[in-house]
Amino acid sequence: MSQVVDRPQAGAGTPGPATRGRRRPLNQPSGRVRLLTYLWLIPAAVVLLFPVLLTVVGGFLPEGQLVRQPPGLFNGVYTLGNYVAAWQETVVPLVPAFFNSLFVGLVIMIAHLVTSCLAAYALVFVRMPLRQPVFWLFLATIMVPYEAIVVPNALFVRSLGVENSQWSLVLPFLANGFGVFLMRQAFRQFPAELADAARIDGCGHLRFLGTIVLPSVRPSLTALAVWSFLQGWNMYFWPLIISSSNNSMNTLQTAVFALKANGNGTQQALVLAGVTITLIPTLLLVIFGQRWLVRGFMAGAVK
Repeated sequence: MSQVVDRPQAGAGTPGPATRGRRRPLNQPSGRVRLLTYLWLIPAAVVLLFPVLLTVVGGFLPEGQLVRQPPGLFNGVYTLGNYVAAWQETVVPLVPAFFNSLFVGLVIMIAHLVTSCLAAYALVFVRMPLRQPVFWLFLATIMVPYEAIVVPNALFVRSLGVENSQWSLVLPFLANGFGVFLMRQAFRQFPAELADAARIDGCGHLRFLGTIVLPSVRPSLTALAVWSFLQGWNMYFWPLIISSSNNSMNTLQTAVFALKANGNGTQQALVLAGVTITLIPTLLLVIFGQRWLVRGFMAGAVK
């Protein structure tokens, strides 16, 4: 005997597909909330980006347009003369300083990638005693203020007799505790079963690291590379101390400071052009590498 079940009609009690409204996803804010968010984000972005805009556009302005109140940023009168003059400066040359900054950024980036990956691999995949205390020691180096160790670093570099070479600019920064922490967190996401299988197949540590582990953590590697390069490129305090008696060791940051101090303080457009030259690699890396930075820093956040 079959049983007949009465199904409610679309118009009787339950709204049908035509009359049922689409529900907003729980994680999607309402239109009013998004409007209020943009209403305060746009003025905040203008306030934050105006100094960068003033720096970049001010380098193209003639001196008279820049020093007037308010500056004539958008009057249509622009020139490349300030950038050419800053690049051809002879009292404080920017060309050697540019290559010094490039050397510092690249060497620190490569050194951080090598030392951080090797140290993190040992902390995750190598069975050794006191692994956790050693990791705490790496974390402790992050908590030490840089100002507390700058004088010992300067005395150490000068005791080695390399204070007049480019290596004095990078020697204290070839390893970094934050890089070890970042790569350790990324390596911990790697399945332990694959590591055991590689050992059974006779895969050595360096081969396992280079062919299996590193390709799987490319976002973290890219984030560490971008972060390390920016740290080296934007370095100011250490080059100012170690190259105080040798202008050939200036980086772009110290060269721009010297450009303003050596009689060019009244040529504001020339100084802004020099500052813009130092900002170009930073802006390019942040614009094109922001996605990799976010993915790399978030890779070890969820296990």
